[in-house]
This record gives sequence, C-alpha cells and structure tokens, in this order.
Amino acid sequence: MLSSPIVLRMPPELQMTDDQFFEFCQINRDLNIERNKTGELLIMSPTGGTTGNRNFNIAVQLGIWAEQDGTGICFDSNSGFKLSMGDKSPDASWMKLERWNALSEEQQEKFVPICPDFVLELRSASDNLKPLQEKMEEYIREPGCQLGWLIDRKHRQVYIYRPGLPTECLENPDTVSAEPVLPGFVLNMSKVW
Repeated sequence: MLSSPIVLRMPPELQMTDDQFFEFCQINRDLNIERNKTGELLIMSPTGGTTGNRNFNIAVQLGIWAEQDGTGICFDSNSGFKLSMGDKSPDASWMKLERWNALSEEQQEKFVPICPDFVLELRSASDNLKPLQEKMEEYIREPGCQLGWLIDRKHRQVYIYRPGLPTECLENPDTVSAEPVLPGFVLNMSKVW
C-alpha cells in the first residue's frame, strides 16, 4: 500500500478538460484518481480489506439514515465532485435533495459540480494524517459544505470540521452526531474502530 498518492504533474499543453478527465477516470476505473486545482493527477492505491470494510459500515449507517430521513442523497467513495480545490472523491458524502435536483441530468451523470453538504474521509493505516487534514480544510471552505468528518482509526480520533469554526477533535467516541446538518444521524463507532 502507498502511504501517499502518486502525483503526476502534467505540462500545460497536456492539461485535460473536465470531459477528458472524466473519460480518463472512466477508462481507469481500477484506480482512485483525483485532480488538484493546479491540474496534477493524484493516483491512490485501493484500500485494504479492513479499511474497505469499515468504510462500507460507515456508508451503510449513512445510507440507512438517508433513506429514513428522505431529505438528501448519499454518495460512495467512487463519486467524483468538481470543486474549486480540484476533482475529489470523499469516502462518503451526503447532499440535500434540493441542491441535487437543481443540477442538470448531465451534471448529475459526470463529476458533480458542487460540494456535498457533508463529507467524510476515513484514514487507512497507510494514509498520512496531514494531507487528509488539509483536504478536509479545503472541503469545508467549499460553498455548500456544512460538515466534515475525518476519522482516524489509528488514534481513535474523529476530527469535526464546520465552516468558520475551529476543528474539533473527539477522542475515542462511542458515537458521533451530525446534528444539525444531518438531523438524527449518529454514527456508531463500534463498527468503525
């Protein structure tokens, strides 16, 4: 496993348009590829089994809540978002229905051109913490993002990001509440730790 992504720097004349980058990602589906605001490609290795299982458990809990709540939709780690910070794929995310429904069908089919209301990143054993923290700080500066969680299984910490507020760090919580952004959503951490 790579501890950090492979960064491919592209000369200006080889920079891809949004449609070309989307197609590039589609024909390289086995890779997790993001693009930063300078056009560099970040290629990350797939997660291991434990991280994949924990991420699935998070997605299941978020998905069950979203189905019951009915005010928004969820996205998995394969969903791309075109943001001012580049093209990113959070491990799990949620967006209010009215924001989603305001997008055209074409915008919904490609990398979504707005940031989700809620984004979550799960640190795998091979991930360096600092780049993930920087990524979360970028998410929370994006218009529309109301809440972000960075879950660090290694240290049993959850970093909570909210616009205009200092980052909060929870030490070994049993649960984490997404109030008031996702009313009633509480993540059971026993399935994550």
